[in-house]
Amino acid sequence: QVQLVESGGGSVQPGGSLRLSCVVSGSRFSLDIMAMGWYRQAPGKQRELVASFTSGDKTDYTDSVKGRFTISRDNAKNTVYLQMNSLKPEDTAVYYCNTRPSLLPWGQGTQVTVSS
Repeated sequence: QVQLVESGGGSVQPGGSLRLSCVVSGSRFSLDIMAMGWYRQAPGKQRELVASFTSGDKTDYTDSVKGRFTISRDNAKNTVYLQMNSLKPEDTAVYYCNTRPSLLPWGQGTQVTVSS
């Protein structure tokens, strides 16, 4: 069974940066086929897709993170990354990785808190 393990979250001040990692294990497919993405869920809100690979190396971002977040992947390490710069308090959420659309069992996520 495929497992997703997210890490790299933490507490930062507004304007700070974090890099999240998601290790994908148990899959027969390489990451470039799986169209991985990063989702987040803030308290009291629905989970939303914030960044993803679409076809090939093309990427897509929700408007609120464009120019600040960058998704990348290392196929050899079965790891997907989310570089988050210029963080804002509204980025506070639990961040998860999954395919786009979400087809795999959810991992535990990693908490990102942006506060002064």
